[in-house]
Amino acid sequence: MSDYVFKLPDLGEGTVEAEIVRWHVKPGDVVCEDQAIVELMTDKATVEVPAPVDGRVLRINGEPGDKVPVGAPLVVFARDAEAGVSAVQSPVESPLEVIPAATAPPERAAPAAIPVARVMASPATRRRAREAGIDLAGVAGSGPGGRILRGDLVQLPAKAAPSPPADAGRADEVTEIKIIGLRRLIAERMSEAKRSIPHFAYVEEVDVTELEALRAHLNASSFKDQPALSYLPFVIAALARVLESFPQCNVRHDAVRGVLIRHRAVHVGIATQTPDGLKVPVLRDCGSKSLGTIAAQIRELSARARANQSSREELSGSTITVTSLGKLGGIVSTPVINAPEVAIVGLNKALERPVVRNGAIVVRRIMNLSSSFDHRFVDGYDAAAMIQALKDTLEHPATIFLSKDQSP
Repeated sequence: MSDYVFKLPDLGEGTVEAEIVRWHVKPGDVVCEDQAIVELMTDKATVEVPAPVDGRVLRINGEPGDKVPVGAPLVVFARDAEAGVSAVQSPVESPLEVIPAATAPPERAAPAAIPVARVMASPATRRRAREAGIDLAGVAGSGPGGRILRGDLVQLPAKAAPSPPADAGRADEVTEIKIIGLRRLIAERMSEAKRSIPHFAYVEEVDVTELEALRAHLNASSFKDQPALSYLPFVIAALARVLESFPQCNVRHDAVRGVLIRHRAVHVGIATQTPDGLKVPVLRDCGSKSLGTIAAQIRELSARARANQSSREELSGSTITVTSLGKLGGIVSTPVINAPEVAIVGLNKALERPVVRNGAIVVRRIMNLSSSFDHRFVDGYDAAAMIQALKDTLEHPATIFLSKDQSP
């Protein structure tokens, strides 16, 4: 028999450690070469690591949430499938542990009935005893014939309220959820962003009535195999156009080197809700893409992110992020900047509302844009001016498709 110690391999791009997200095997399992044995997460991506050999799992080192350095032992295999049984450890505990907060007391046999003597007390004394929680059956009366007087109650402690019966309700259950994997990374990045970035928030309402008419027309006339257009592709196309005049908002901050990296191309991060948490796949070079291409790539990138199939490249390199809660968009939101970017734009719900136009009340479709900017590098005036330019472009959607020399 020979044991094979599998050490955490170098996962690339300068990775020095990885976090265990979940094990696919436990001690005692027999695995085949290339079978997925563990899911690991680095700062770049989540990867499944395959078994390097055939064999029986003797030991696994670490539980979900633990960080393992590159080169540290990860799994020990017994190459002889019949060996190593005595070395098997208990399976790794699940990251979810249900803990009963209260346990019902064991049932006891009911005591035999005891004859109770008649208690002699006035109605006022009975009321005081009832309010104080005192059982008069246990009070020795000092009045005639053993009658209980008011003074007999003074020194008596109140009787504790009776416990509810065991079947009065189900015992409460508390679920402890270990913060690991993507949820831990999201928590760390959000905390760091709010702690280190002074956010400047700016909200503006946009009349998207004309944009809605254009969107409905294009969806009605498009081919069946083309994705339906939401507001998001229009906003991204308009944003790419607007950022040509506001390059200070299309920036990544390199805190280690103390420099701002300004980009000419617009690489938009698409905030995407997935079963594992929020991911931000990147739609690259949006200024050179057609509206249909933007819509198709948004759908493809989002689907890959939800299926946990995004590559490292797809989840890095954005220069500005757009986030939308869709039908849950609400009126106003306060999006957190996706560091190292310096700006984020959020779409809220579009609703028909009465507004005043030329002295008359008319119904228009209104959508708010909620944005946040890194106030260290983007002045409030420039942030407001950028959102106003985006508003103007969306309210006159034909300008999205004009070339630079055709702009008014």
